[in-house]
Amino acid sequence: MADLRAGLIGLGAMGRHHARVLREIDGVDLVAVADPGGDPYGVSGDLDVLPDVDALIAAGIQMAVVAVPTVFHEDVALALAAAGVHTLVEKPIAATSEAGRKVAQAFAEAGLVGAVGHIERFNPALQELRRRTEAGELGEVYQIATRRQGPFPARIADVGVVKDLGTHDIDLTAWVAQSPFQSVAAQTTHRSGRPHEDMVTVTGRLENGVVTNHVVNWLSPMKERVTIVTGERGAFVADTGTADLTFYANGVIPTEWEAVSAFRGVSEGDVTRYAFAKREPLRVEHEAFRDAVLGLRHDVVTMEEGLRTLEVAEAVLDSSRTGTMITL
Repeated sequence: MADLRAGLIGLGAMGRHHARVLREIDGVDLVAVADPGGDPYGVSGDLDVLPDVDALIAAGIQMAVVAVPTVFHEDVALALAAAGVHTLVEKPIAATSEAGRKVAQAFAEAGLVGAVGHIERFNPALQELRRRTEAGELGEVYQIATRRQGPFPARIADVGVVKDLGTHDIDLTAWVAQSPFQSVAAQTTHRSGRPHEDMVTVTGRLENGVVTNHVVNWLSPMKERVTIVTGERGAFVADTGTADLTFYANGVIPTEWEAVSAFRGVSEGDVTRYAFAKREPLRVEHEAFRDAVLGLRHDVVTMEEGLRTLEVAEAVLDSSRTGTMITL
């Protein structure tokens, strides 16, 4: 079978990594790249840098990756859908849920594979965490808490920290728990002089009753990428920066004092750090997209899922603006 003809639009900080992986994976041939701003990282190789999505389509591509700024996702994705091109759009799916809805509908109506690049789902630590949670190793899940903070990335200009970083945590939380968000309450702040928020704290509840907490900011000199899932048998701690997964088991201490014997608390037990294969998340994501295009499997983040994540992100911003809890 001939390799899939792939195109990439957007050759910036994220696009350069997409270009590398598209060249590395089997069954895909990167035949065209486009960016109206040129090729700042020199990733085009022997390919001409095309000016726009129309020129990319004209190259006869079958699948595309969209890594342009969020504000352009809608127009670029709709053009690719109209041309019959299977597409992976970097997260978030679009700048607004209204635009995201148009994009998701266009790919669904065209019968095309449409995916959103929520790469954390393909992080080996989170994949191992979900596998173990799904197998019942944690028992009932009570809470999912995430911390995602670090310095401001100069590459971001068109969205705030909620839609850029916070969407990672919204998506991975619902995915790990296998339940959508039911409600959110949030606080944001603006400290960097930009028009968009650069810090947010969110509390939420999923439809299955799991409570959530998320700390996300661009104002910390300490980079942190942590997900903690607490349940009846202990807690999983996933560090997605290092792809490490650790289990903190509840200890069992017999109580001889009758007056407190009814108290159902926990104590510190064994701590286990798991060993498992750690593949690059972006490569795993691209392989999943390729296989979805070929009809072999379908474990990409769908555009419908990407749209739901964006709707939650907008609810977070609405909650902060109105000072109320938002029910989804």
